[in-house]
Amino acid sequence: MSVVVGLEPMRRDELVAVARAGEAVAIDGPVLERLAHQRRAIDALVESGLPVYGLSTGFGALATTFISPERRRDLQRSLIRSHAAGVGEEVETEVVRAMMASRLTNLCSGVSGVRPETAEAYAAMLNAHITPVVREYGSLGCSGDLAPLAAVALALAGEGEVRDASGTLRPAAEALAAAGLTPVALAEKEGLALINGTDGMLGQLVLALADIESLLAHADLAAALSIQALRGTDRVFLAEIHALRPHPGQQASAAALLGLLADSPMVASHRDDQSQVQDAYSLRCTPQVHGAARDTVAHATRVAEVELASQIDNPSVLSDGSLVSNGNFHGAPVAYVLDFLAIVLADVASIAERRTDRLLDPARSFGLPPFLAHQVGVDSGLMIAQYSQAALVSEMKRLAVPASVDSIPSSGMQEDHVSMGWHAARKLRRSVAALGDVLAIEILAAARALALRETEPSVRTAAVRDRVNALSGGPGPDRWLTPAIAAVSAAVRSGELLALADLTAPRLG
Repeated sequence: MSVVVGLEPMRRDELVAVARAGEAVAIDGPVLERLAHQRRAIDALVESGLPVYGLSTGFGALATTFISPERRRDLQRSLIRSHAAGVGEEVETEVVRAMMASRLTNLCSGVSGVRPETAEAYAAMLNAHITPVVREYGSLGCSGDLAPLAAVALALAGEGEVRDASGTLRPAAEALAAAGLTPVALAEKEGLALINGTDGMLGQLVLALADIESLLAHADLAAALSIQALRGTDRVFLAEIHALRPHPGQQASAAALLGLLADSPMVASHRDDQSQVQDAYSLRCTPQVHGAARDTVAHATRVAEVELASQIDNPSVLSDGSLVSNGNFHGAPVAYVLDFLAIVLADVASIAERRTDRLLDPARSFGLPPFLAHQVGVDSGLMIAQYSQAALVSEMKRLAVPASVDSIPSSGMQEDHVSMGWHAARKLRRSVAALGDVLAIEILAAARALALRETEPSVRTAAVRDRVNALSGGPGPDRWLTPAIAAVSAAVRSGELLALADLTAPRLG
């Protein structure tokens, strides 16, 4: 099976399949016909002799410099070489593939003016699992993710470095030859078309959304485990309560919690206990926090889907064959939601850490041993696991500082306002990974606490409790905690715990 690049936009799940599962891509016949038609418009402009940005002028602050006809293909090659200026660590393979898949859809949109054979060569490099080496820094999120996309274009032209299908670092020309591919000699406009878009930040947004949908379901599951271990009530999650403030995400989270807690002997055991008038905010307000996160994700999803359906290039070939400069490459719409997501993930992590802390504090845990230790004093239990969780939350708060409010002018003040969307995407990836570990630590602690209670939790959460305690070792004398946390984190990433709880990750947006 292949993901077909056709006249309809690529879906989020298709992009994730190309990026993560190595799914092949195929360009539909009508798309190739459209590219050939649009290329004729570019060729006509080349032959006209008129000064046109991207064809017969320099770039950025050099846009007023006229380029003679015999040097115009050199212009494209020089553009790619000079713009492939990234520095820092290598970017993850899945990010590069997501960026390439997104850029391919833009090349095939018909506004970029690339030749059909160039688009096919781009797809062939993806299908051969040749991954250009892209460096961490070099994009300002405006005029395209320039340095990252230029690194890909450089490899397409047979220069620079790549990882082959085995992950081996090789010169691009050598890897292309080994795969039976020929480097592309870029024609007029093609170098510019290969680098002018939001594809790097968009690819990372789509990957993050896939992870976040699962993590928010795990957040509800973690809360359900903790609520039972802390003798909380399920009354605050009644549908009638949340109909009074009908935010969709809040209602969905409350319903998920109510379902997870259904028929819980542990919840029922203290329902009439007058000593507990109200649960703490970190229990009672879970749907409000998790729900607001869901609604923010739904908004980010809508932005991602609009961007996936967009045709981004500068200049763009219009339906009448004219070539018009524009600012559609500006990453502000994507950058904003990347920052929004980092903010809400930090808050979801924050409330999870507060629930964990209550589980470990004998003054607030209703009879649980301090730090859930086996022999208090000799054993420290999960004391330092909470330290690690707190450290992660603190880092996530730092990562929640928006990147999109910053702008550093570039290109001799021609590009005087930029989005910093690539930077927003990079820090969101770190935040997503951190949230997985934060939730794993809460789930580990709650599962241990539930094992120390005499009353059983709900059937759906009991299965999770048993599996987590099997992975982590459960209650008992102190043991090396790092592997235990890693095992539960792996179960979170795999979705195994959601399956045990019969809980489905929400499809948001």
